Amino acid sequence: MSFFPKISFQYEVEEYLTKVFRNNELITALGTQEAENKYQSLLSHLSHPPGFTTVRVNTHLASVKHVKKLLFEEIQKQFKGLCVPVLEHPKLQDILLIPVIGPRRDLKKHASEVIVGAQCGYAVLRGAHVYVPGIVSTSRFVKAGDLVSVYSDIEGKCKRGAKEFEGVKVFLGNGISELSRSEIFSSSGPLKGLGIRMIEPVYLSPSFDNVLPSHLFLQNLPSVVVSHILNPQPGEKILDMCAAPGGKTTHLATLMHDQGEVIAMDKIANKVKKIKQNAELLQLNCIKAFCYDGTKALSVEKREDKQEGPPFLPESFDRILLDAPCSGMGQRPNMAYSSTLKEVTSYQPLQRKLFTVAVKLLKPGGVLVYSTCTITLSENEEQVAWALKTFPCLQLHPQEPHVGGEGMKGAGLSLDQLKLLQRFDPSAVTLQGVDINSLQDSKEDDLISLANKDCIGFFIAKFIKSNSK
Repeated sequence: MSFFPKISFQYEVEEYLTKVFRNNELITALGTQEAENKYQSLLSHLSHPPGFTTVRVNTHLASVKHVKKLLFEEIQKQFKGLCVPVLEHPKLQDILLIPVIGPRRDLKKHASEVIVGAQCGYAVLRGAHVYVPGIVSTSRFVKAGDLVSVYSDIEGKCKRGAKEFEGVKVFLGNGISELSRSEIFSSSGPLKGLGIRMIEPVYLSPSFDNVLPSHLFLQNLPSVVVSHILNPQPGEKILDMCAAPGGKTTHLATLMHDQGEVIAMDKIANKVKKIKQNAELLQLNCIKAFCYDGTKALSVEKREDKQEGPPFLPESFDRILLDAPCSGMGQRPNMAYSSTLKEVTSYQPLQRKLFTVAVKLLKPGGVLVYSTCTITLSENEEQVAWALKTFPCLQLHPQEPHVGGEGMKGAGLSLDQLKLLQRFDPSAVTLQGVDINSLQDSKEDDLISLANKDCIGFFIAKFIKSNSK
């Protein structure tokens, strides 16, 4: 049952998506009504957070069992004794799953209000406290120590520093203000640090601020699946083409036992700095991060022998991950998607440029995994159909582990090909709230099955490059 309104799009994007999810192949397979029901269900799911918080254990430094015990103790402390389970995943043995409690419908709203930006609001729905840069407005007389109700300005219409806001706002829960209004909007420049400590969030998820930072990495479940599918081996040379902020990069290095070489590239310098910081925090030494545009990563001339970074010679890598820049429509929660149709459709040609470079950089017999965190056909199944047609050296391969659904119809792929793909579709489960009582009554297997489905929207394809030229 929906607690928040369905995600909203610009009119042209909505029209575009409606056509995608009512394509002829899909209608023929499901029928008009079923296809429409699935699409509407997806729109509702996207505006709500996933049903589980997923953390990847840094098995380079600690065992899953040890971290599970520490995490359980931390959650009990945060949730004041509420017994929320920490689950191990049978197919993804380096992650822990924490069920999200909510939505809590009985929270009392306070007269003092704090409005936060949409991105800050989404972080709060996934367990974060409110930091000062995320605060857009507060009621007139907010003081440090006041109980306040926190709302998200999902359309970005609230003026910074406003004393009241009558626009579209979504209730996120209640917290205690750490600062007064005058301190939050100080004339000496923006403050940093904690602004509101959430004590009654609508969705109860643990906060991971400084919680076991070198032992845990907060990561969506499908993002963990990707690295397992690439399955890097110790001693290999791996390329992560669009690597920031480094979740998958550090996971690949961990799976290789920090033996071999993981080259991570991103074209934004600050993001490359973040990759290096994450590698250092998790004590991984085989990662080399470079600020470089992946579309230009193929060298046409002979390289210097000592050159470590890009561009690279053809057939330099054993395995390549292309977690491509995409329209990001699978991210949750998202209540108002602001990109234009021109922006949405700009990703397919960029992805093809990156993919073409990846194929050339891959050794014969090597593995290429392509993934996105979006729900469109053009960036997912259509890219697979294009790749198979354009590069006869590529074959689609089964994925292990396979915990998501099969690919979506509409791109002309065969049923056998669709079964080799992995599409994580949040609409595959009924949108349902979880309270502490229903959690105690649930079987662990049922919760794991739910976690596999009630996650972000995501897509994965795995290719192997044949040895024949």
